[in-house]
Amino acid sequence: MGIDSSRIESVVVDSYSTLVDVESSRKALEAHTPEATALARVWQLRTREYAMVGNETNVYRPAVDRHRLALKYALDVFDVNLTDDEIEEVLSVYHELDVFEDVREGLETIRDTGYNIYILSNGDPALLDSLVDHTNLADVITGVISADDIHLYKPTRELYEHTAERIGVPLGNLVHVTASWSDVNGALNAGMQGVWLNRKGRAWEPYGREPDLIIESFHELAESLTTENTEV
Repeated sequence: MGIDSSRIESVVVDSYSTLVDVESSRKALEAHTPEATALARVWQLRTREYAMVGNETNVYRPAVDRHRLALKYALDVFDVNLTDDEIEEVLSVYHELDVFEDVREGLETIRDTGYNIYILSNGDPALLDSLVDHTNLADVITGVISADDIHLYKPTRELYEHTAERIGVPLGNLVHVTASWSDVNGALNAGMQGVWLNRKGRAWEPYGREPDLIIESFHELAESLTTENTEV
């Protein structure tokens, strides 16, 4: 298992759960329910379900709308009643999710190795502008690509193809780094190299394809790219 860095021209990274910890969204719910962790999990899963169903039914909603609808669904499941203002307050957590400690330094090293870095996300432009500012990555990231560009979400093949067109690099010359199992499979299916950022120490799910590389931090990816380049 390993990436072929001799083919890689640019590095594409996911946003949520990769740069910032979506699970930290539970903090916004802790004042409203003792089941904040479970409720947040249902919220996250429903948000992803809306994206996948939306792809198949030609129904596109910006990320903030999907988050709002999914949150209302999760609140109903756990019988938690919030006012509209309280719901918007909870949703605002997406502008200040915890940033993983390795992100800034790890991506700086990758950039300094000679790679352009792009964010590819199902988030909408407003949320992604906020994310770049919050993570302090404006000087590290070359560009940001959103599902909003084509109104289709990952892991649909079209969004990865759109990414390659935007960057101006063939799919086979891109590597996608993500903490999402479905996103790894989507990238591989489209023809990218796929790296799974396994931040939570979980086992790879035995469905779909195997990632080209499994890492626990961006430092490991930087080391792999540097080692491969040195060997070449």
